[in-house]
Amino acid sequence: MDRRLFIRLLGGGVVTAATAGTLSGCSSDLPAAALAAWSGPGQPPAPGTDPRHWLLAHAILAPHSHNLQSWLVDLREPDRITLYCDRSRLLPETDPFSRQMMMSQGTFLELLDLAARQLGLRADMQLFPQGEFGPAHIDQRPTALIKLSPDASIRPDPLFQQVFKRRTNREAYEAREPAAAALAAITASAAAPNMVTGFVGSAQAALRDQHRQIAMDAWRIELETPRTVLESFHYLRIGPSEIAEHRDGISLNKPFVRAVTALGLFDRTQAPGPGDSNIAAQIKDFNTKLATTPAFFWLTTQGNSRSAQVLSGRAYARAQLAATAHGLSMHPLQQALQEYPEQAQPYAAIHQLLDAPVATHTVQMWARLGYAPPVGPAPRRGVEAHLVKG
Repeated sequence: MDRRLFIRLLGGGVVTAATAGTLSGCSSDLPAAALAAWSGPGQPPAPGTDPRHWLLAHAILAPHSHNLQSWLVDLREPDRITLYCDRSRLLPETDPFSRQMMMSQGTFLELLDLAARQLGLRADMQLFPQGEFGPAHIDQRPTALIKLSPDASIRPDPLFQQVFKRRTNREAYEAREPAAAALAAITASAAAPNMVTGFVGSAQAALRDQHRQIAMDAWRIELETPRTVLESFHYLRIGPSEIAEHRDGISLNKPFVRAVTALGLFDRTQAPGPGDSNIAAQIKDFNTKLATTPAFFWLTTQGNSRSAQVLSGRAYARAQLAATAHGLSMHPLQQALQEYPEQAQPYAAIHQLLDAPVATHTVQMWARLGYAPPVGPAPRRGVEAHLVKG
């Protein structure tokens, strides 16, 4: 039989793309330039020197929705860091009210605080110093003002040691249940006023099955809704050149995808049509992962203020670091938590399942939890890309 590899395209057609040997000879490793930030900023700054770049080098390793890294930082005032949300890096279709963006501001602040503690610095954080954004959209006002000062009472936090090890793992998880000690550590790490965290696992198998089904429904809706799948397509970075150039978004470096893209057969400006075979394959693959996910983690708040969203991001960052310390992986399932109309049914279902009435509570985070083979880090744009110039 001919050894040529036949590839089914997004449009449903079949073409001969390349020989199997040619494709297997291409590396799937991400380019070094895109991962340079994960090498760290080196030794802590000497006493009396400006520590802010060193702190930011850790903060930019925080998890962020779609890996957009929407952090904009002003360092023009000494001993101050002013954090803004980069409004050119939003998700208006899947995150129409920018709730996930605010959570991602919180993850950044948490890692910055952990880094400051390593240097014996107090990071006093004033959220929304010029007032909170309204619920409909965010504006040009800052998310936080951070004032740094030496404080002999500040002690390092053990979670800092996990900053460079943390990963968002989207792969299949092992069947074994997370250890009780790990769940206790995650719960303790994320404790905060007006916030509740929880887990569901094999001890509540029927309830866990409901979690799985809601996640499956929400994932299918996002992939089958043209404008939402196109939003993800916009942030796909395919092949070493694109990944190294952008150092953000969703990186795809597998030979198969690169070959199809190089042939001009993957149009990222067009949504797949109804019944598309590639979308069906993605749904099937992810459903298989969900069907074997051993546990789910969730975090709810009273209300849904912008401050609650930011603080939820801080809590999630700590929860994921605590999970990392115990050898566990997390993978956020944001689809059912998104507020666009097509997700109304899964949104209501997960809120009801978690006893979080939509009128008074918000499910801020919902994630797969379990043991999984290690994966590499996601690209980062580097500190300079986040600084306000001028």
